[in-house]
Amino acid sequence: MKIKVIIGSFLIGVSVIGSCVPQKKYHEVNIRNAEMMRSLRDTEDQLDSAFQKLADMRQSNAELEENLVAERQEKAELEARLDRAMSTSSSVRQELTEKEQRLSEQQQRLDLLQNLLDEQRSVMENLKATIDKALVQYRSDELQINEQDGKLYVSLQDKLLFSSGSATVNQDGKEALAKLAVVLNNSPEIQIMVEGHTDSVPIRGRFEDNWELSTARATAIVRLLTGTLSVAPERVIAAGRSFYEPKASNESADGRAKNRRTEIILTPRLNELFQLLN
Repeated sequence: MKIKVIIGSFLIGVSVIGSCVPQKKYHEVNIRNAEMMRSLRDTEDQLDSAFQKLADMRQSNAELEENLVAERQEKAELEARLDRAMSTSSSVRQELTEKEQRLSEQQQRLDLLQNLLDEQRSVMENLKATIDKALVQYRSDELQINEQDGKLYVSLQDKLLFSSGSATVNQDGKEALAKLAVVLNNSPEIQIMVEGHTDSVPIRGRFEDNWELSTARATAIVRLLTGTLSVAPERVIAAGRSFYEPKASNESADGRAKNRRTEIILTPRLNELFQLLN
């Protein structure tokens, strides 16, 4: 605006001068005036361009400031997330360390348990081999030895031990039990359960029923083992099962003969295993 005023004033001055100077000088003045007008217009254009550039730079600067604020905010958020991640990572590492410790302890227990089981299995295998050798003279229809669920079952048929309906151990039975007792006395860590079994035929005579007969037979064998044969009484349990755990069908004579038996069940001591499991 100031430039336009200046130009207007200049033109008025030139007109006044033109009325007072010769024609030649007036022409020279007009030429200079035109040149100045062009120069002024160029300057004005340059100023407009400079103002536009300044406005653009201010706009760009405002945008840069907005971006800077956004980046600072993003940086703060990232730092906060990093802090949380570091805290979480520390917690996770601590938890992993604790889990690894528990896993290591459990693995040690499992290894110890496996060693104990392997040891017990070895003990029972050796015990079976020893009993097999000690009782090798007896036929399979008189005596059988089987391993099941970590236990050893010495099954003596009724005809080897007792007369029909009797709970008194006969001489053949005493001899078989004496051979077995030698092995048992050399294996003091083995627990002993004596189970009497009968067939399903109702008993007649001095015993009230098959329960009483099976229990009396088991007790007779326990007394023989712990008395004459010197097996420690605290190792032995007597039990009567009557005909409620048959090995074969009671519908046939052969099946009933198999069911009339006394089983001496040998079990390794499991105290260490129970302590480890608890």
